Amino acid sequence: MTSPPAAPAPRWPLILLRVTSTTLGLLAVLQTMLAGSFLNGTYESLKDHEGTAMTLATVVVLQLAVAVLVRWPGRGPLWPLWSTAVLTVAVVGQITAGYGRAIGVHVTFGVLLVSGILFALVGAWREPLPARAAAEPGPDGSGRLPRPGGPVEVAK
Repeated sequence: MTSPPAAPAPRWPLILLRVTSTTLGLLAVLQTMLAGSFLNGTYESLKDHEGTAMTLATVVVLQLAVAVLVRWPGRGPLWPLWSTAVLTVAVVGQITAGYGRAIGVHVTFGVLLVSGILFALVGAWREPLPARAAAEPGPDGSGRLPRPGGPVEVAK
């Protein structure tokens, strides 16, 4: 008795992972710019730094859910799940250090956090997408949509 062939893994979980990873990468770079602006004397940047941190925390939790989808039902790798779990804990620790005004810890941890986010971003884009599901065969058996007006004749 042979089992039916397994359906190809869905592509959409990895595409969502790429979207959330890219968003996190952009937010992380924005955070470094806002922190630098604050340290340079533009004190209004601190409020933007705080708001961006809350957005980043929301996106990392969203990415944790996406990482679960990459693994189940996406049958994808396990690394996005554990790396996003570590990033989630790190973001919470970073926000705690910031509100606690532990600047030395906050800056050092921020550098490590941005590095981790960017490594995860590269990993998400290096992960190959599963092949597209095969299309149903068309009238000519090719799996392609028929041309309007029927087959094209080539003159000899």
